[in-house]
Amino acid sequence: MNQPEALKSLLESVANGKITPDMALNSLQDLKYQPVGEFAKIDHNRQIRTGFPEVIWGIGKTPEQIAQIMEVMRDKNSVVMATRIEPSVFEILQKKVRGLQYYDMAKICAIANPHIIPSFPGQISIISAGTADLPVAEEAAVTAELSGFQVQRLWDVGVAGIHRLLNNRHVIESASVLIVVAGMEGALPSVVAGLANCPVIAVPTSIGYGASFGGLAPLLTMLNSCAAGVGVVNIDNGFGAAILAGQILRTSEKLRLASSK
Repeated sequence: MNQPEALKSLLESVANGKITPDMALNSLQDLKYQPVGEFAKIDHNRQIRTGFPEVIWGIGKTPEQIAQIMEVMRDKNSVVMATRIEPSVFEILQKKVRGLQYYDMAKICAIANPHIIPSFPGQISIISAGTADLPVAEEAAVTAELSGFQVQRLWDVGVAGIHRLLNNRHVIESASVLIVVAGMEGALPSVVAGLANCPVIAVPTSIGYGASFGGLAPLLTMLNSCAAGVGVVNIDNGFGAAILAGQILRTSEKLRLASSK
């Protein structure tokens, strides 16, 4: 049972007189946070507040710490996800965490149903400029899929061969939200935004020669875009782009439901 279901069940039990308000209050204490050793405090309540569960940032944590955190999160979340997990770390984790899946290009490991059915309307289309941008683009794609969104991928259609993008206009036209991932000079999001009728989330990557300054050049290009409707996340932040796209779709669905009442 995930967090929203657990909270609903608890409230129904109070309403039906099966448990007292004091008993419910004691149960709700677990919805705040749960310590894991002396190194982590798990925010089980995050999905109720924001719509998305807490996700583990893998860099800087030992495999043992990641494994312990995942086991604590397992029973209270429908999906447990850790980002930036190197293959060598996953080799250790899979021996410690039952049912762990690994998405090697995205460097994400997760405890989740391998065949998640999208639970939200709309489509997130993710476009990458070059093959070297795929780790960041796949981080966005896998994050969105594990979060219950329908994803369409279009890779290696950067501005150096613009006909590749123009031959795939249907991907842009069918999208509810677009995530555009690019390094080098970072021009692709501006081009896409000039063709799109939906929000465009630009993701600069650290791919490029020295003058790209580890992604700073494409970041500035995207921030200075002359195309309207472009929002920009931080360098290499595919995860953040996916969550933002998801929030856009969730908000539009909330507004649709509110207007239909």
